[in-house]
Amino acid sequence: MPARELQDQLNTLREQLEQSPPLSLEEREHLQVLMQQIEAQIKLETSTASLADGVNLAVERFELEHPAIAVTLRNIVQTLGNIGI
Repeated sequence: MPARELQDQLNTLREQLEQSPPLSLEEREHLQVLMQQIEAQIKLETSTASLADGVNLAVERFELEHPAIAVTLRNIVQTLGNIGI
């Protein structure tokens, strides 16, 4: 799930919590933990996306003068894509 969509859904959850009937302390704590986990996932997805972008830029930078490095970097991009990053 793209980070933006996940963030939108998290914002919707926050709005619902503000408008919903009171929750028990246990329910509220459980949801707080889940929201923190979602936030962590958003940060992870955003940082790994920028990692893949950075590697792609490095491929372009080294392609002409250092083709062997560019090939290895392309392999890294391929591996990142295969693992969903």
